[in-house]
Amino acid sequence: MAARAAQETQVLTPAEALRFIERHGVVCESARRGAIPALADAIAGEPIRGNWWSHARSREIFAITRAVRETPQVLVCRIVDGKISYIHERLWPALVRLVANFPRERLTRLREVHTESGKHVLEETPFPDWVPEKIAAAGKRFSERAAEQALSMVL
Repeated sequence: MAARAAQETQVLTPAEALRFIERHGVVCESARRGAIPALADAIAGEPIRGNWWSHARSREIFAITRAVRETPQVLVCRIVDGKISYIHERLWPALVRLVANFPRERLTRLREVHTESGKHVLEETPFPDWVPEKIAAAGKRFSERAAEQALSMVL
């Protein structure tokens, strides 16, 4: 019984959330989409019905998703149905290779910025302005077939 209670209160750390994104490659922040998992569900330890803000673990979900959003290895964009999505950098070359398969606005990098007045502003960096040169070069070398396999969950 004590082991079950400990399991129920276990929350992913930001490092574990980053490993979750790395393992899956593409993850939605909240709602699952087909084979694409939701980070909020992983943090909560259960599927969330409705908005995650109403979940008992909303504070942890908020803190961990915001920590992940600040991680340089993660692209925050709207690639999956226009919803907040995380793409691990291991898939960025495939994304560059298959850019023609996606609406450009869905590949815009999103970043929350805190202004001096305390407001939160969404900073948007269009594709390909956020793509490092090394990744752009790797994308050119990537075969189309390998890129399609790597990103099959969002094609």
